[in-house]
Parts: sequence; C-alpha cells; structure tokens
Amino acid sequence: MKYLASLITGILFGVGLGFSGMMNPEKVINFLNVTRTWDPSLALVMGGALAVTLITFPLILKRQAPLCDKEFFIPQVKDIDQYVTVGPAIFGIGWGLSGICPGPGIANLATFSTPVFAYVGTMFAFLVITDVFIDLIKKKAGN
Repeated sequence: MKYLASLITGILFGVGLGFSGMMNPEKVINFLNVTRTWDPSLALVMGGALAVTLITFPLILKRQAPLCDKEFFIPQVKDIDQYVTVGPAIFGIGWGLSGICPGPGIANLATFSTPVFAYVGTMFAFLVITDVFIDLIKKKAGN
C-alpha cells in the first residue's frame, strides 16, 4: 500500500510541476534573474506548497502513524555541520546553473530529452559518489 501511495503522490507531484510550468528550466532561471527577466511564479508555487504543508502537517502528526506505514520517519539530527551547509550550497549552485531541480528533472524524463537523461544520470551518479566519499571521510575520522 505504501508503494501505491508513493506512486500516486509522485504522479500528483509531477502533474503539479507540469501544470505550474516548473519543469521548464527557463522559468527557474528567470526566477533567479532578478535584474532582468524576473518571474515570480516559482515563489508562488513554493508559497502554495508551504501553505498546504503548514496547514496539513500539524494535523497529520496528530495521528499515531501514517496511513501507509507503521511509524513516522522524522529526522532527529539537529546539528548544523558541514554536510548541512555545504550540501545545500552545492545543490543550489547546480540548480541555478542548470535551471533544473531534481524533482522536475525526474519528471522531465517523460519528455525523452537527451539532456534531461544526461542531467538525471549525472545526478544519480554523483549521489552514489558522494555517499562513497562521505563514508570514506567518516571512516578516516573514526580511525
């Protein structure tokens, strides 16, 4: 059931990205270009998502467990370290340079565009490389 719920919410997310135009890298680049062709629509999409989250999240957390799982998986780490600061900075640089966020990038796979496949393939490759690199750093620090 949780896989079906994940599939349905993923499809809903992708359809929402499509309708809002956020799968178009030019929209994102124009949002980031505040001095020339600024397009505030990305802020409106993020604001809408934030509003829904602010309303529904407290209601959902009042439940004993999610509908399709045994427990909630809420991050417990509260420390701000190099992984919490450097990772998002690199993410933001990549997003700004490409104009493609990972979610829309994955949704754009449906276009069968070669550049999108290259983007998503590179993204997944570096997810693996980064995990290996971080494990090596943690092992070295532990020894």
